[in-house]
Amino acid sequence: MNQLVTAFTESMVAFAATNIDDIIILLLLFSQVDANFRRSHIWVGHLLGFSIIILASLPGFFGGLFVQREFIGLLGILPIIIGIKQLVTKEQENTQIQAVTTDLKGSSPANPILAFICSILHPQVYKVAAVTVANGGDNISIYIPLFAGQNLVTLGVILGVFFFMVGIWCVTADLLSRQAPIAYVLSLHGKTFIPFILIALGLFIMYERGTFSLLMSIKI
Repeated sequence: MNQLVTAFTESMVAFAATNIDDIIILLLLFSQVDANFRRSHIWVGHLLGFSIIILASLPGFFGGLFVQREFIGLLGILPIIIGIKQLVTKEQENTQIQAVTTDLKGSSPANPILAFICSILHPQVYKVAAVTVANGGDNISIYIPLFAGQNLVTLGVILGVFFFMVGIWCVTADLLSRQAPIAYVLSLHGKTFIPFILIALGLFIMYERGTFSLLMSIKI
């Protein structure tokens, strides 16, 4: 039970720390919704892009099956370094989002099944997915140490929380698309805490996997 609670806590912290910027991106995307660019394109595209990021991070889990858990905890240094770098440089990320509208026109099929398939295959979906992957490339550095050292059950908990939060993020951005000033203020101040959250996450990963005990046992 403790492992499940730990996995749930780690996944919530990791997702929030690595996806604050996605609120602004999704907000901008939802603000462009029209007859040719639908909400379903954003939902499917964002889910597809996030799934690609997850797949790229899974080597951390498979590597953890063969490496001692205490050594895996050393990967926690990655989010610590990223957090410290953000504190030192104090650089603000300037994410440029290309317009995702196109000149494609046409009516959707009347059949709901065909309409859903066309929605998945729509070029807009892949554009949204590309934006999601481009913005979330750094997430892989955080997810690899998070996945490493997990078992199938705790990994399932983490992935379940992640994809549930993707849905929450989309719903929130859709609602805030009519209140852009509020979304901007939340995201602007949210970035202030990200470095500290990343450092705390890295320290927790090292602690939970027994890395500190390993380092203290080494005799110099």
